[in-house]
Amino acid sequence: MAVSVKLDPSEQERLRLLAEQRDRSPHYLMREAIQQYLDREEARESFKREALAAWQDFQETGLHVTGEELGAWLEGWGTEQERDPPKPHD
Repeated sequence: MAVSVKLDPSEQERLRLLAEQRDRSPHYLMREAIQQYLDREEARESFKREALAAWQDFQETGLHVTGEELGAWLEGWGTEQERDPPKPHD
């Protein structure tokens, strides 16, 4: 699918210079930029969906882990004191 993107002259020049410096085409750089944007925004949307699902689950069950419990568990990561994650509770 062909797509047209209008850039102002200064953006065009910046893109051209960067493409020369990287020994790539402007087309390649634009495709890379779009791919990175899509990856980042899809990850953000996934995070939001997971957060909303977790919030809904908490509202329905009341089960949770406190920040203190989570912090204590994380402090043990990679040490001899590493242990299983805390269990959710009321």
